[in-house]
Amino acid sequence: MAKGCAVAFTGPSNSGKTTLIEKVARRLIAEYRVAIVKHDPKDKAVFDTEGKDSWKFSQTGADVVVVSPSRTTYFSPRTRTIEEIAAMTAPFDYLLVEGLKTLPLPRIAVFRGEVDESYLPHSEALAVDDTVDLNVVSLPATLDVLDLNDVDMVVDWIKKHAKAVLS
Repeated sequence: MAKGCAVAFTGPSNSGKTTLIEKVARRLIAEYRVAIVKHDPKDKAVFDTEGKDSWKFSQTGADVVVVSPSRTTYFSPRTRTIEEIAAMTAPFDYLLVEGLKTLPLPRIAVFRGEVDESYLPHSEALAVDDTVDLNVVSLPATLDVLDLNDVDMVVDWIKKHAKAVLS
């Protein structure tokens, strides 16, 4: 059984990354503890309402944790390493990371329509649907090709290739 393993998903906007991660998480969560990290490269995600106490606290520059009966929300003015993120979200069996293509994690590149070959050197697998013509792409021989619509195939790949990030 996996313990503290991570895998990343990458690809252009509207390629299906979020949908695939949702499906994978739902499948894995039946048997495993799952955490998800979403990269927000344009810093546009909003997690609180201006003027509320937690927003005021987050404006101080301090790390802020908001605890309610149904969730815990963590605000930090700093970016974190994958090791720090893993420690914060532990315990988990699988950590699914969207984006953060510079992290040294096994990576599934997700595409619909066409493949942007600039993602391939940073990926170990390619998840595509039938809108992608792989005959017009130069794929590295070491790259695994997965069916974007076959969640079991993607989960099996993750179980075999996810990298331990917790000690």
